[in-house]
Amino acid sequence: MNIDGLSSLEARARVHAALGDPGRLAIVDRLLLGDASPGEVGQVLGLPTNLLAHHLKLLQDAGVIERRRSEGDRRRTYLRLVPQSLSGLVPAPARPAPRIVFVCTHNSARSQLAAALWSRTSAVPATSAGTRPASRVHPSALALAARHRLDLGRAATRHVDQTLRPDDLVVAVCDAAHEQLADLDRLHWSIPDPVRTGSDEAFERAYIDIADRVQRLASAIHPPEE
Repeated sequence: MNIDGLSSLEARARVHAALGDPGRLAIVDRLLLGDASPGEVGQVLGLPTNLLAHHLKLLQDAGVIERRRSEGDRRRTYLRLVPQSLSGLVPAPARPAPRIVFVCTHNSARSQLAAALWSRTSAVPATSAGTRPASRVHPSALALAARHRLDLGRAATRHVDQTLRPDDLVVAVCDAAHEQLADLDRLHWSIPDPVRTGSDEAFERAYIDIADRVQRLASAIHPPEE
């Protein structure tokens, strides 16, 4: 066996070992469709702090999850799944939703791109909103959309309070919006704000991240049964 093949087997073995515990599998299931802080994971799963820290370290060492610091409350960190590490090992959950609402702070970039990508991917309706909407969609988001043939020509910013319906599935695509919507049931995607950097590369990275997450979520969402 060559070195590359051995290295691949060892990496896969680390993932299998990391997943060989019900608690760690539950953590992976929790992170499949959205990100969460360690505290949020521990609260949902009822895991004591020391055991949670042990599980997270093993998953992180195996490359199954990664951490990044919140762009909202810098004291927080968020856990996110590394889907490439699982190679199809994680079951896709099914969840009914009549409509998806993607939310970020200004509703000027990430949430607009997510809604446009979703509309190209799924028959379930989608829209976007902001907790503190800007006056317009960011020009770099419009330029990116044009490069990827996404339809943002008539996109306008809206406040979340004027958008949400009781049965909507909310997806917060930024840390600050997630933290501001603390009392609302939602999924969370911890996607860095490309507007902060303003470069084409930052917007492209955000687009790739959002597109991957939209594909994963779309496979798990179906319209409610009539």
